[in-house]
Amino acid sequence: MIRPGVLADFPEITRIRTAVTENHLSIEQMAEMGITHESLDGDMRAGHLACWVSTEDNVITGFSMADQRNGTVFALFMDIAHEGKGHGTALLATCEDWLRQKGHAEVGLSTERNSRAFRFYLRRGWHDTGRTAGRFAEDAVLMKTL
Repeated sequence: MIRPGVLADFPEITRIRTAVTENHLSIEQMAEMGITHESLDGDMRAGHLACWVSTEDNVITGFSMADQRNGTVFALFMDIAHEGKGHGTALLATCEDWLRQKGHAEVGLSTERNSRAFRFYLRRGWHDTGRTAGRFAEDAVLMKTL
């Protein structure tokens, strides 16, 4: 099940986000980038950022965030125990739909070229733009979908 994420979900979202091995960021690294529970909550309250969580038996299995200011999928992460169940695909579709409803004909994201995430997005119709996006990782690339 996909539902909107709320502030009370942030501890579990943070646990999932910091548990990944690819594109790993610690809580401290995220804070250095200005990504905190408070900043995310503020952006959500302002309507700039939307968050969704996937759940199974009332347990959060993954989350996604989309930023309407630049038409991007800001985050999409799954708990490793729940990968391969279609939750990530559903979360991605939710981000894409929301951004399109906000007027974005094209949706973007950045990810590392040699990652499982890159292959995940390719299988779902996303395209490598050939442009780099080194904010989070040196080999990060911009991807787009129409």
